[in-house]
Amino acid sequence: MAEARTMFIVMRKDLVKVHATPHDTLAAIHKFREDERVKEYLSDVDGMHKVVLETKNEASLVKVADSLKQQDIPYYLWVEQPENTPTCLATVPVMRSDLGDALKRCSLLR
Repeated sequence: MAEARTMFIVMRKDLVKVHATPHDTLAAIHKFREDERVKEYLSDVDGMHKVVLETKNEASLVKVADSLKQQDIPYYLWVEQPENTPTCLATVPVMRSDLGDALKRCSLLR
């Protein structure tokens, strides 16, 4: 079976109980709507994949964002307002093999 494009969502573990992911995922899809990876992902609604991960806190979330930036993986960092606090991020739909070690410090959200 071919590798599927997957949207990766990373949430702060310390905020999991008070935050849901719809805003960051929708923002990422909207911001990068002209990206071919997004168009391909949206063309198969029944075949969409997502993985929800967790990271320890705000500092570790910012490190994940920096790692994604260094690897040229587009993402949207959701900053909760009016607190101006980064709470989670969502990548464009990518192949897992393209991630390298960008998310190596994250674990599956349980």
